[in-house]
Amino acid sequence: MSKVPLPRGFHAHVANVGIKDDTDDFVVVASDTTCDAAAVFTRSRFEGPSVELSRRHAADGRLRAVVVVSKNANVATGEAGRADARELAEGVARAVGCPVEEVLVASTGVIGRRYPMPALRAHLDELRWPFQPSDAVAAATAMMTTDTHPKTSVATLPAERGTASVVGIAKGVGMIEPDMATMLAFVFTDAAVPAAELDPIFRRVVARTFNSLSVDTDTSTSDTAAVLANGAAGAVDLAELETALGRVCLGLTRQLAADGEGATKLLVVRVTGAHDDDQAKRVAKAIVNSPLVKTAVHGADPNWGRVAMAVGKCSDDTDIDQERVAIRFGDVQVYPDGDEGDLAALEEYLRGGEVHIGVDLGIADGDWTVYGCDLSDGYVRINADYTT
Repeated sequence: MSKVPLPRGFHAHVANVGIKDDTDDFVVVASDTTCDAAAVFTRSRFEGPSVELSRRHAADGRLRAVVVVSKNANVATGEAGRADARELAEGVARAVGCPVEEVLVASTGVIGRRYPMPALRAHLDELRWPFQPSDAVAAATAMMTTDTHPKTSVATLPAERGTASVVGIAKGVGMIEPDMATMLAFVFTDAAVPAAELDPIFRRVVARTFNSLSVDTDTSTSDTAAVLANGAAGAVDLAELETALGRVCLGLTRQLAADGEGATKLLVVRVTGAHDDDQAKRVAKAIVNSPLVKTAVHGADPNWGRVAMAVGKCSDDTDIDQERVAIRFGDVQVYPDGDEGDLAALEEYLRGGEVHIGVDLGIADGDWTVYGCDLSDGYVRINADYTT
């Protein structure tokens, strides 16, 4: 993959510190100056020390650096794990020259194991600012666990001093059913935007992208999504910034869904005609999370009855009436009164790399789109041997 430059004023350090193997497993992205920032985190009741620490550090909307340790989640490690996370943040702050409260810490990988602190200490002692040039692709690669490729996404928009760039990196292909964020995702921009404005913008974007993603219905203990804006490009139009952030985060969301563990297809489900957007999202998630729907898509089986089943199990939504519901595979309506005469054409469509399922509830104008993937035997193989 070609290099992807970070926005002006941001620098990345990437290395292998020996967390699990000889691949890169440690990354710091830092800005020349303190950034306005916004972040969202998992709501798991088993959140890791990295999330606990970072939630506090991000609360005032001021960050300068993000450090990620991959292949070790540092979750369920008690007070020792909390001390390790603090020491990691302190080491990065010391190297960059910023208050420790301006460092966001994130971890991903096996649960229940502490960091190998002697190796991390030795590396932090050698960490020097400014970092040698490293790009977004290298940073995204260092965050990977079972991902098959790094995930980056880029957008630009007009700014006071020319053009502002928005660059996102993400990792995650399993244990993904976000409950406010998803996996690890970080967006960096040289646009100038106050944290008070950035936070609601980012939360709206997260709702339609990362929070509308599901691979396997399992919410991670370490989910973190954050955006840092250092203002080097000057002021921007906030509506245009939200659009650019949306493009970047949607690009990452689609890549994450398509690279789901064992996945062979991207699955996009759109529900329209709902009572409101919340109902549309509930129904769409019921469809994209159904093992029967996911396996039918994997096998290119145009079994729309499985979609009807998934809609029907939203039993608390009593205003759903099957007589008003319509179901589509791609552009072909399959229920009601669908044309099943050309099953071969439907099977061919479902064999493609991106499958769209549409459901209109016929109630009002609620509308939501979610992103997922098919379910293959590869998912079982990957997760049966994850810690060995």
